[in-house]
Amino acid sequence: MSTQVALVTGGSRGIGLGCAKHLAAQGYRIAINGMRPADQVTAVVDEIKAAGAPEVIYCQGDVGSTEGREAIISKIKAEFGQLNVLVNNAGVAPAERKDVLETSQESYDRVMTINLEGPYFLTQAAANWMVEQKKADPAFQASIINVNSISATVVSVNRGEYCVSKAGLAMVTQLFAARLGEFDIPVYEVRPGITKTDMTSGVTDKYDKLIEDGLCITPRWGFPEDIGKAVVSLADGNFMYSTGQVIMIDGGLTVPRL
Repeated sequence: MSTQVALVTGGSRGIGLGCAKHLAAQGYRIAINGMRPADQVTAVVDEIKAAGAPEVIYCQGDVGSTEGREAIISKIKAEFGQLNVLVNNAGVAPAERKDVLETSQESYDRVMTINLEGPYFLTQAAANWMVEQKKADPAFQASIINVNSISATVVSVNRGEYCVSKAGLAMVTQLFAARLGEFDIPVYEVRPGITKTDMTSGVTDKYDKLIEDGLCITPRWGFPEDIGKAVVSLADGNFMYSTGQVIMIDGGLTVPRL
């Protein structure tokens, strides 16, 4: 049985599930986090086990709350006793897309709490635990991977709060990469482009047309497995000398073209 443990927040669907399944295929023991009751994700847990994970646990909790983050970490400590890989993937879009001239304080606070405050403080908690494990065993391997978005740099004026949260997450990656370097714990960021998930289901027609018209160099949508493949390669330690860096997974969308 593998001794490596990976936590994937928002791991019961979409990109998070893609990441969890690829990590499972490499033999990681998996903890997925989500908001749904445990009895609603049993099929997902079975799916991840079928992908190859020797053990899978579900950690219900809101990453945007102190209590939720504490519950997630506590369950992993109780069930697995260690954490090698943190994949910060959980995130939300604005409940309603509005022009930046009309963004509500309520929407801004909700998006920033879940998308930025959540991974910042979950990373802090996980990093402190990883450092403890590293000090106890110098051979202990750990890494942190932030699943961000091209919205960190690509402007969408009808969801400004989302873009701001993703720009902030990019700095979180660099901050923790710089701080954890002395412990040889790399921190990475993967930055997906237009990806087929629940979050993009409402704008499928819009992006189908844009992709058809050449939005991306690779003329198709991205899929959760595209991100999952990159995440497992980072988790496996294939890019240890690239801490703090961004891996673009956007089909060439952000490549400047004339």
